Amino acid sequence: MKALVPVKRVVDYNVKVRVKSDNTGVDIANVKMSMNPFDEIAVEEAVRLKEKGVVTEVIAVSCGVTQCQETLRTAMAIGADRAILVETDVELQPLAVAKLLKALVDKEQPGLIILGKQAIDDDCNQTGQMLAALCDLPQATFASKVEVEGGVLKVTREVDGGLETLSMSMPAVITTDLRLNEPRYVTLPNIMKAKKKQMDIFKPADLGVDVAPRLKTLKVNEPPKRGAGVKVADVAALVDKLKNEAKVI
Repeated sequence: MKALVPVKRVVDYNVKVRVKSDNTGVDIANVKMSMNPFDEIAVEEAVRLKEKGVVTEVIAVSCGVTQCQETLRTAMAIGADRAILVETDVELQPLAVAKLLKALVDKEQPGLIILGKQAIDDDCNQTGQMLAALCDLPQATFASKVEVEGGVLKVTREVDGGLETLSMSMPAVITTDLRLNEPRYVTLPNIMKAKKKQMDIFKPADLGVDVAPRLKTLKVNEPPKRGAGVKVADVAALVDKLKNEAKVI
């Protein structure tokens, strides 16, 4: 059984993002980029399933600019067997990515598609759900535990009231939560091995997909800066400020 794992190249989570001076978006010039943390968890889970003998091949997929090859090499260093890059300079939105992934699902016929629940740059949390709808496949979002028993997929997911366990047939789509696993440290020998692994490159037109944006970003602003705190003399003064200045009571 193949496992398809989409990965996204995003601004590294340790970097403090800056908004462009013209407010058109986030400045990514000379900024460290890395794999989306949720996608890293997805790759790790696919590799663990391969180590258990459930999955036979792990295929990492990325959609975007040429530099996404670095992200795919990282995925292969973690343990993916080969990679596919859908190369485009167009700003990709969740629906366009879902359509590209659907074309690759039709082409590769994986038994399992595992992807991060959301990207830390746009926080859309849409691609997995859209892909499941386009492919007409069962889905389990926010997975905190994944098991395959006798050809049946069991996924434990986090909900507001606690944990929910879903049972479904495969092929299926899973989106990963933070508590699913802790990705392994990528070693230098595995980084060197990843350079020799197969990477196929396609264009959206090769897959017959129109990736033109459907949404337009009007303006991007930094959040307002927090004001300095003040000390109050007693409880009466605190209540007065909460009521008359903060207006929260």
